[in-house]
Amino acid sequence: MNWLLRKEVASTEYNNKRLFYDPCVTNNAHLRCRKCKLTTSRHLLMMNFVRKLKKELETEIRRIESTDANCLKKSLQASQILGNAFERLKKFIIGYHFRDDDEEIYFFKHIKPQLCSHLIYYRKVYNIEMNRPVGSIEAQRTYLLHELDHIHDFQQKRQDFYRYLRSGATNLDSIYFMRGKTDMELYLESFYYERDPLFSTNCDFKVARIMSNDMLRDYLQTELEALDVRSIHPEESLRNKIRISAKKTDIIELIYGLDGVDFFGNAPLTLVAAHIEEIYDIKLGNISRAFSEMKLRNEPAPFLNRVLNSFLKRAGRQRKKDRNNRNWNNRETE
Repeated sequence: MNWLLRKEVASTEYNNKRLFYDPCVTNNAHLRCRKCKLTTSRHLLMMNFVRKLKKELETEIRRIESTDANCLKKSLQASQILGNAFERLKKFIIGYHFRDDDEEIYFFKHIKPQLCSHLIYYRKVYNIEMNRPVGSIEAQRTYLLHELDHIHDFQQKRQDFYRYLRSGATNLDSIYFMRGKTDMELYLESFYYERDPLFSTNCDFKVARIMSNDMLRDYLQTELEALDVRSIHPEESLRNKIRISAKKTDIIELIYGLDGVDFFGNAPLTLVAAHIEEIYDIKLGNISRAFSEMKLRNEPAPFLNRVLNSFLKRAGRQRKKDRNNRNWNNRETE
């Protein structure tokens, strides 16, 4: 499941199919940007740096997503990549002189929150999965619903700011998205290490939280849907937990051995094989042909022999252990 990059931000202001987007792209470099009201050429240096950084991040995140690693490892790797990119952006901006107030507002209202939102998102996913219960489906559902409640509470407490963003208003931008105008109640919502007055404003982190919550809500809802599927089809849960390391011929040998003692009842072997393929996500192929080839081997049942020897060895150790325990108990009684 492509869960890390499954969906982007749902709001109309930030929605885009790519991991990041550039609202300043126009067909004519001399046109004024509709979003930030800046002449594109005036912040070309900053935008070139940002576009290059975004392109690198898109490539790295998609590379991480394409691996077979579990969600914990993927979210941790993505967080590290984004954290490094965040530091690069911070270093660039601290040494960069904004041309005017509009450019500064644009950066802290649009550019920085995009990058920061993905960093928050991946870190939050990592923490959610680290603390996720390993017990019943119901326990996991309760846990995920609790996380959704956190998102809802965050939104409810900031309804005025939500409406300000969604409406496209700009009258308070100079207070919300310019440096040096600190409102401590707003400012303290930032990451503790990100409260650098040269790289933070009152509300850029709040915008990033809103964007990350949109992505996180999609993630949590998808995970809840997956739990519903698992409750209806428990074999999906088994498939995720159990991996067979035996060779295909070993499995077929075991199937025929168990069938010889009526282990599967009256079920045809083709149905048994199909069931095993579905549960364990493996391909056995034509088991009849494979069995015909097995009968020609010098040792017809090498896997079953190994199983028997392993069982007898383990049973022997257990018998010896039981015998030693009985001897010890007898001495204690005496």
